[in-house]
Formats: sequence, C-alpha cells, structure tokens
Amino acid sequence: MQGTMQGTPSNDHEISRRSLLGRAAAAGIAATAAGALSPEALASGEDKPEPKGRIRQSVCKWCYNKFNISVEELARNAAAIGLKSVELIGPDDWPAIRKHGLICAMAPSHPLHKGLSHVEEHDECLALIRKSVEAAAEAGFPNVITFSGNRRGLPDDAGIENCVKALKSVMGFVESKKVTLCMELLNSKVDHKDYQCDKTAWGVEVVKRVDSPRFKLLYDIYHMQIMEGDVIRTIRENHPYIGHYHTGGNPGRNEIDETQELNYAAILRAIAETGYQGYVGQEFIPTRDPMTSLRQAYRICDV
Repeated sequence: MQGTMQGTPSNDHEISRRSLLGRAAAAGIAATAAGALSPEALASGEDKPEPKGRIRQSVCKWCYNKFNISVEELARNAAAIGLKSVELIGPDDWPAIRKHGLICAMAPSHPLHKGLSHVEEHDECLALIRKSVEAAAEAGFPNVITFSGNRRGLPDDAGIENCVKALKSVMGFVESKKVTLCMELLNSKVDHKDYQCDKTAWGVEVVKRVDSPRFKLLYDIYHMQIMEGDVIRTIRENHPYIGHYHTGGNPGRNEIDETQELNYAAILRAIAETGYQGYVGQEFIPTRDPMTSLRQAYRICDV
C-alpha cells in the first residue's frame, strides 16, 4: 500500500492545488477585464493596445504639485499618453497646454470654501465666475467649476434656494458664452468638512430648479463613493444632470487600480453607455512614479 501511494498527491492536496489554480485564473481574468496592467509592464512599454477613445480623458494639475512637475511637462506627458486636457489651471497656464494640443476641460473660478449657498458671498463668487466664463469662452474651453461652499449652520433647503438664486442671475451670461458651469459634488465626511453640495440628490435638485442646459454637476466618483456608494446606479439614474466626472481611488485618493475598492473599468463603461460626450478628469494623487500611474489610469478608463 505504501508503495502504491508514493508520488501520488492526497485528495486534500489535490483539492487545495485546484483551488489555488482556480483563484489564480480568476484573478488573471479580472485583471485583464479591468485593464489593470502592472506598473512594471507599463513602464517597460509592454502591451500597448490601440486606444478605444470612447472617453475623453483629462488630468488635474494639483495632484502633481508635490512632484514639482510643471504644467508644460505634465501636458507633454499627458498628450503622449493620450489624454486631451489638463484642468483646474488658470489662463496664465493655458499657452503651455496648447503647445501640446490640449485644452483645459474644467477652468477654475472661486474658492471652494466660499460659495453660492451664502447670499453674502454671491457678489464675490459671481464676479469670479463671470471672469472665468469669459476667459474660457475666448479660449474655446467647455466648462467652468463652481461650488456651494460650506454650510456653516445653513439648512440644506435654504442652501438650495440661495444657490438657485445666484445661478439664475448669471445663467443668461453663461449661456450666451456657450460654456457649461458645473457645481462639484464633494464629500463632507473626510476631505471637506461641512461642504453643502455633498449628496447627488441635493445637487440634482439645484440643477432641476436652475433649468439650464449650461448648468450641470461635476460628479466626483471618489467623493461620492465616500458619501453614498452605489456609484454606477447613481450615474445611470442621474447622467442627464452630470456635465463632468473626476476619478480617485478610495480610500486615500490615490491610484485607481486594484489597490482600492472601486472598479473603474466598470464605472467608465457605465458612463460610456449613457452616451456621455464630455471629459473624465483623472484626479488621484500618485504614490509612485506619477507618469506610470497616469498611464495605467488612462488604460483602465479607456473602455
């Protein structure tokens, strides 16, 4: 009996081996489906498929400040990767991105801690919005950002009323310039304590009341994962009210790969399936070589 068993695996061992092989195969399939190429493969230039191009991608400059990367350097690398825009930069930096055939898909306006929820801040914020819309229109850029500002004790219904009042006063000008004004959804749990436009439903209500094709939401996937989750269903149900998207890995707002909890390939497929024609801004803070991470993010989102 002993001789007949030599070199033959036990049933338990065989089951364990089959289980491991099955898990490895499943992981490989999942990685392929998500486009989550390793940083090493990306850095070496391996496996460069033709871009699908259904989603126009952008990148947010502020995420690279700690790397001391200039706007022009970021633009040069972004263009080589396949991105179409560097965003949240002002007019002084626009010539640097134009040199590389890029636009600024989302122009800045007023600070986020101040905003349209507070009547006493309307004059200041609206003046900056008008200035930014004017500049974006002259440059041929599509969007300008705006914010609700913090609650500071203001009830949500009053915040909606105040935002609508401010926006209706400026939308005629915005529409005449053929620029879209986008209010960003931000989380008030981790990053922006007390921010008022922190739920999709709140923002959608503002968009409905303003009732202009030139006012929409900036749906930040990272922020709304923290506040609400259920990202794909929310996008499918509310996509007519969304004019721009931002990415970011959660937790940590770092790479959007397998190190975090969101499946960005699936999310971007859902966005593409809505017929979305705008831009998706990569707004994550790299933890490794920044251009390797940006290249990987581009491929994950190129669905």
